Amino acid sequence: MASPYLDVFRSPRIAAVLVLGFSSGLPLALTGSTLQAWLAVSAIDIKTIAWFSWIGMPYALKFLWSPLMDRYVPPILGRRRGWMLLTQLGLIAGIGAMAVSPPGEALWVLGLAALWVAFMSASQDVVIDAYRTDVLNASERGAGAAVGVFGYRMAMLASGALALVLGDQIGWQTTYFIMAALMLVGMATAWLAPEPAAPPGVPRSLGEAITKPLADLFTRPGALSLLALVLLYKFGDALAGTLTTAFLIRGVGFTATDVGVVNKGLGLASLLLGALAGGMLLSRMNLYRALFLFGVLQAVSNLSFAWLAWAGKSYPLLVFAVGFENLASGMGTAAFVAFAMALCNHSFSATQYALLSAIASLGRILFGPMAGQMVESLGWDGFFLLTFVAALPGLALVWLMRERISEVERVAAPASASAGAPAAS
Repeated sequence: MASPYLDVFRSPRIAAVLVLGFSSGLPLALTGSTLQAWLAVSAIDIKTIAWFSWIGMPYALKFLWSPLMDRYVPPILGRRRGWMLLTQLGLIAGIGAMAVSPPGEALWVLGLAALWVAFMSASQDVVIDAYRTDVLNASERGAGAAVGVFGYRMAMLASGALALVLGDQIGWQTTYFIMAALMLVGMATAWLAPEPAAPPGVPRSLGEAITKPLADLFTRPGALSLLALVLLYKFGDALAGTLTTAFLIRGVGFTATDVGVVNKGLGLASLLLGALAGGMLLSRMNLYRALFLFGVLQAVSNLSFAWLAWAGKSYPLLVFAVGFENLASGMGTAAFVAFAMALCNHSFSATQYALLSAIASLGRILFGPMAGQMVESLGWDGFFLLTFVAALPGLALVWLMRERISEVERVAAPASASAGAPAAS
């Protein structure tokens, strides 16, 4: 007899969430690390490469227009699938525009096209997160979260590791055209995906879609301290990641293929392993201890890149640094996601989670352009030492707020249990 748990994975809703996770993850590296590698091998100076990190700003600001996507319904395919289709059309056009704008000939056109891709990608994330929340039954949420993350990370492998290798072997323009074509998978899924059994009601006004989630979040006791922790917890880890690809290519001398295979391939495997290990450990320890322990590992892992900068080009050390950093980052991400979910009111979870994830990425985006100047002033080893120091305020906040974190966990537990319970018949 088949396991009821395995039966969940045969659901067409789970299949849709899996493929939409792929569609959501594909554009991210194309405006991030893969674009950074294209710029690095095109001899673009490090300060300009650092300024390109501002292209990720839409991911930090997506909460500003997410109420529009809740309030207004496109003329085809309904509120969720209609917005998916529109954003995916925009992504295909934007990625194609990047393909025909090589850095050495049309740098600013490339930058504008990449900014458009980031905007459409952030918008797609908003609607896919909302669709997943609407369409999955209570019994499917755990499986849906798992396959969504799997699809997302497989897409990052395609647009990260695979794209780096393809860019090195067949050229960057052809590679970006291939990535644009892969977005057709998401479009087909948006067209065929099932509708929720009981679609949630549309907010009566735009004002209602904006004010209620914000009022609930910002009027809680200790709200500003909690939001400061969201901002700082992964700041050091994220700051180190802004120039990792450029460091490995320009700073140490590895090829784009080396970086694609090790930093993206091994890095992805380590990240997934870290997230899995973090999730297992979270079931055995309280949220405060997980945040603190995984945060310490995140901070220390940045020192492995400082070690690589001191030692010079070394393949064993590259494997160690990439594996350790991604393992620790995956564990830290598991703890952070659990913390962010605990902060969300289930009545407004889509908007509130978009806001929390935006706050978490704000420090990296704002300070990203300064990373190039830090490297020029401090050297690569000094830069990674600084990212270790940048992780310490977040750890200090975790320790100072340990009782508040435990209270958040206690308050969220009954709500989570209620949300996961099957409805009475």
